[in-house]
Amino acid sequence: MNECSHVSALPHPEPAPLSETCPECLAAGSHPVQLRLCLSCGHVGCCDSSPFRHATAHYEETGHPVMRTFEPGEDWRWCFVDGSIV
Repeated sequence: MNECSHVSALPHPEPAPLSETCPECLAAGSHPVQLRLCLSCGHVGCCDSSPFRHATAHYEETGHPVMRTFEPGEDWRWCFVDGSIV
């Protein structure tokens, strides 16, 4: 994994999840494929394999740079700005 300048700017501790699943998918009647947690604000969104790509849409709307997987048994983070696992 790579370090990037965005990781050091994240809040500590990380924000609590604002929901247990993607609220935009629930509102649209869609099923999220996998979930991602925004490490700036705690928004939970679906991954790019989901029809609506809400985690990426959240980044595009807010500029919050780093998210992590919100799936059990997984432990990785992604920086949208740098386009890499961090």
